[in-house]
Amino acid sequence: MTIAIVFTVLLALIGSLRYPWWKPAVPITLPRILMYHMICEPVPGARFNGLRVSPQQLERQLAWLRRHGWQFRFLSDVLSADAVRQPGSEKVCVITFDDGYADNLHSALPILQRHGAVATLYLVQHRHDNDWSVKKKQHHDEGELAREPKLTDAEVETLLASGCFELGGHSATHADFSKLDPATRRAEIVESKSALERRFGVPLQTYAYPFGIYDSLDVALVREAGFLGAVTTRPGISRDLQTERFELKRVKVSGKKGQLIFRLGMRMGWRTWV
Repeated sequence: MTIAIVFTVLLALIGSLRYPWWKPAVPITLPRILMYHMICEPVPGARFNGLRVSPQQLERQLAWLRRHGWQFRFLSDVLSADAVRQPGSEKVCVITFDDGYADNLHSALPILQRHGAVATLYLVQHRHDNDWSVKKKQHHDEGELAREPKLTDAEVETLLASGCFELGGHSATHADFSKLDPATRRAEIVESKSALERRFGVPLQTYAYPFGIYDSLDVALVREAGFLGAVTTRPGISRDLQTERFELKRVKVSGKKGQLIFRLGMRMGWRTWV
């Protein structure tokens, strides 16, 4: 075997590991829950560019989903009693946005409207002047996420009035729950839900665990608060909405990955190896 052939075979093997098209697809009747944060251009040299999906990327992704017959739904609708008891045969996609960045209105909303899409917004109650990235890792102290413009209450009202967004809970301060006592955890979940419902006059029916950090106590508190279900940051596609409704997996959409990775995520749920 010549060196050229060996090199070609190695490249093919590496490519198959990076883009594992050969893995079995998850049945298309299982809803895909996509996780987004910001819809904006990457910032040169920034730490969190994976959270920044450009408007052009979102446009391509939603166009592809619509072209391939995916139906956009709010997560609360997917978790409704009737939907869980009698799952349909259609291909369902749930779009979620975490935290409450202003570009969700200024960049994401027009794209959603063009494609007839809807999304669930997981809103941090106290999102202004709040550098939550340092709460998980103290060396993330450059203030990058703190400087990102967050939605004002008036802008949240605009999103809700559009009909393209429903509101979900994401705690009061986006704390690292592994560092909190039970009483503080309860306040973060239960009291923030009540406060946002009073402020915006809509029910918060689903919840997203900050940083994806949670344990059995947090699951119990989310149930106690009256949420229908909750999403995690665990990559994948949940197989049973009823048993997993408070620990639902999501497909992370990264601004550092291209359309092929997005399509593989929709097919299998899991991230690729790189």
